Amino acid sequence: MLAAEVETLLVLLNSQPNVPLAELTPEMMRKTTLPLAENVEPVFKVLNTEVPIAALDDEAGNSEPLAVRIYYPHAAEGNASTLPAILFFHGGGFVACDLDTHDGMCRTICNAGASVVVSVDYRLAPEARFPAAPEDAYRALLWLNQEAGELGVDANAISVCGDSAGGNLAAVLCLLARDRKGPTIQKQILIYPVTSPGCDTESHHKFAEGYFLGREQMQWFWRHYLGDTATAVTPYVDLLAADVSSLPPAVIVTAEYDPLCDEGKLYADRLKAAGSTVEYRCAAGQIHGFCSFADHIPQGREVLVGLFG
Repeated sequence: MLAAEVETLLVLLNSQPNVPLAELTPEMMRKTTLPLAENVEPVFKVLNTEVPIAALDDEAGNSEPLAVRIYYPHAAEGNASTLPAILFFHGGGFVACDLDTHDGMCRTICNAGASVVVSVDYRLAPEARFPAAPEDAYRALLWLNQEAGELGVDANAISVCGDSAGGNLAAVLCLLARDRKGPTIQKQILIYPVTSPGCDTESHHKFAEGYFLGREQMQWFWRHYLGDTATAVTPYVDLLAADVSSLPPAVIVTAEYDPLCDEGKLYADRLKAAGSTVEYRCAAGQIHGFCSFADHIPQGREVLVGLFG
């Protein structure tokens, strides 16, 4: 059964006029993704900075610095020791959202985990299709590892986290770090992650429309992310077809009424079968994105605090 506050929110969301997907452009989608939580909690300090361009970036075709926003918890005040860090990747179907839309979520994670949260403004599709976003993620990991001391971070305690498409990027980053021999990632926390372009699980069909995220909308996101290429077979795209051995411990959260629910559970099962330590949770009565709707769905914040506290 849908949670009561979720039903109320869905009535509001489903009453809004929608542009048919065939006519929807990425620019139109982005205009609808305002900050998802307005009543955000204070943290000790917030720093906006950039990952500078390096020689390695030039070879990969990156010509712009990568913006990041760093959140310091209250535990950092007067604390001379280094803190654990969480490298965070926002959702938005690889097409939308940014540092601002997920500001509230990052603040909650920062305080709950007493950790430094580094939110990454990776490049979006279709202007920068795959593999731009995963390469930005890896670039941010290298930088955080190299600059850990200056940032007050323990280089041996870096975890990755993301919601939805950001969960995909966090998981793919674990594959890249394994395949490229580092840096070491302590843990991966995946919140209702996108794990496969197939969009053909039972939950994709059962919750195809009317539950905030729809099956056709998810297919729309994938088309913009991948374009007309055949990269869907690449393990850094389809996590359900990847070699998932020797990966960091994982915490995976899904939502009961989410088209992505089954693929998140399938990925958890694959990791466990490959020998990884996996903690899997399905939030009963919840929809995709519920952790972002803290102003409307109290359980979203409760789940985040439980994950990191």
